[in-house]
Amino acid sequence: MRLFLRDQRPLIGIYILQLATVAGVFWLDGYRNLAIVLYAALLSGCLLTAYLVYRYITNRSLYRCLEQGDGLDVFKEVKATTPLSESLYRLLKKQYRHYVSELSRQQNKINHHTQFISQWVHQMKTPVSVIHLMIQDSADPNSVAIGDELDRLRQGLDLVLYSARLDAFSQDFVVEKLDLESLVRAAVSAQKRLFIRSKVFPRTEFTAGPLTVASDEKWLTFVLTQIFTNAVKYTAKETGNLQIRGFRRGDETVLEIQDDGVGIPDSDLPRVFDAYFTGENGRNFRESTGMGLHLVKQICLELGHGVELESKIGQGTLVRFIFQTESRKSAR
Repeated sequence: MRLFLRDQRPLIGIYILQLATVAGVFWLDGYRNLAIVLYAALLSGCLLTAYLVYRYITNRSLYRCLEQGDGLDVFKEVKATTPLSESLYRLLKKQYRHYVSELSRQQNKINHHTQFISQWVHQMKTPVSVIHLMIQDSADPNSVAIGDELDRLRQGLDLVLYSARLDAFSQDFVVEKLDLESLVRAAVSAQKRLFIRSKVFPRTEFTAGPLTVASDEKWLTFVLTQIFTNAVKYTAKETGNLQIRGFRRGDETVLEIQDDGVGIPDSDLPRVFDAYFTGENGRNFRESTGMGLHLVKQICLELGHGVELESKIGQGTLVRFIFQTESRKSAR
């Protein structure tokens, strides 16, 4: 109704101006019968009101849809009863079909691209595994260096693969009860070559009793691997320590991973989870991609886990994962 009145405001203004002009002409001509003038104005006003009511009734669905404006599919509610609404209906229907067609085309392109990336990563992993098997029994410096580079290549491929699969997360995860300590120790063991090569010594500390969390093992392992990789990458000392602590805090399970690396400047902390943001450390460490922490944040959001980050320059970085209990999730 408000949109209709705003649309008809010029017509009402012209009508009032025209009525005043005609009354003024008769007044200047010497016609002084005010009752007849008011009666004529009343009749004219009734005709205008009737016209406005008719216009509103015939275009009511159109104005309602324009006021809502929730999406392109609102045109389905428009009843084509006037030339204006009929023309608008045809235009919106044409635009809607074009929009749906273009959206479907772009979605197919994304799906094909994701499928291609997944296939490509799997194809690249095969020669990486073969090369790793070829040098695993050799202890010469060249073979060790090749093995280290293969580990970095495998981590890069995993980063690409998980980044491509994130959009289809709901189709590729299984929630199960996991023993947090066992999961962390397995993730640390999988990265032992990285820790040994970089002389970073992980130490785990878990409270007595099992710490069971509901999560997806594959995605959570990838998240931990990204944090371990960052901890090693930004350790500028010859040797470093990585403290991993798991404990209960009220009705939550908390996992803290703390390194003694270079730390993150305060100015960069608000943006560390943004995609492709490398910050000051990214200019000092050329291997930074700006995607590791972003994927960690997005995966934790999908899994329903909290993630926090604290850091001080020269004192290292603390990443805290918060797992809610099943009872608390159900309450929400």
